[in-house]
Amino acid sequence: MTSDLKKNVVPITETESKPLGKHLGNVIKEVRKQHGLTIADVAERANISVGMFSKIENGHVSTSLETLEQVANALGVTLSRLFRDYNAPSGNAQFVKKGHGMEVVRRGTKLGHTYHLLAYDQGPQKTFEPFLITLEDQAEEFPPFEHGGTEFIHMLEGVLEYKVGLETFLLEPGDSLTFRGDQPHQPAKLIEVPIRFLAIIHHDPVDHSGGSEWTQS
Repeated sequence: MTSDLKKNVVPITETESKPLGKHLGNVIKEVRKQHGLTIADVAERANISVGMFSKIENGHVSTSLETLEQVANALGVTLSRLFRDYNAPSGNAQFVKKGHGMEVVRRGTKLGHTYHLLAYDQGPQKTFEPFLITLEDQAEEFPPFEHGGTEFIHMLEGVLEYKVGLETFLLEPGDSLTFRGDQPHQPAKLIEVPIRFLAIIHHDPVDHSGGSEWTQS
C-alpha cells in the first residue's frame, strides 16, 4: 500500500498547487469534523495511511483524484463537494492560467506523460471533465480504457494512432474524434512526439461513476 501511494503523490509547489491543496484540505477537515470522525477513522475507511491522510488534510501534498474520491466516499460526500467554491467568483466563471491546471496522476504514469485537469466541476453532479494530455514517451503502451459518457478528443500537436473498439484513427493537429466512453479505447501508437491533445469527457445525467480513465491513480 505504501509504495503505491507514493506514486499518487506530488509535492505541493508554491506557485501552482498550494491554493487547491489548501482548499481541499480545509474542506476535508470541515466535513470530517461535521461528521464527528477522527483522522484515523477516515484514513481507515479510505484505505490510506493516517500519515498520508494528515498530509492531504493539511494541504502538504497534491494527490490523485482517485485517492480524493476514496476520501470523499469515506466522508460520505461526493467528490465534487470537495471542489465546490474553489476559485469561484460571483459569476461562477473559472479561469485557469496556462500551466496551472491540476495535474492528475494515473496508475502507471511515467515521466513525460502528464494530464492536466482544466476545470473543476462545482455542481452537485459532475457533468464534464476537460483535460490537456501530454505524451512524450514514444515507447509507452496503454491499456484499453472504458468509462461512462461521451469523450471528445482534439489534437493540438504531434501524430497519434488512436483505437476505439475495432477501429484505429490517425490523429494529426486539428483533427477531432468523438466516441462513447463505454467502448474500449486507447492510444495505439505514438507516431510523432511530443503529443498534446484536449480530451473532454461529458458524463451522462444517469452516469454516477464520477470518473474517467484519466483519474485512475
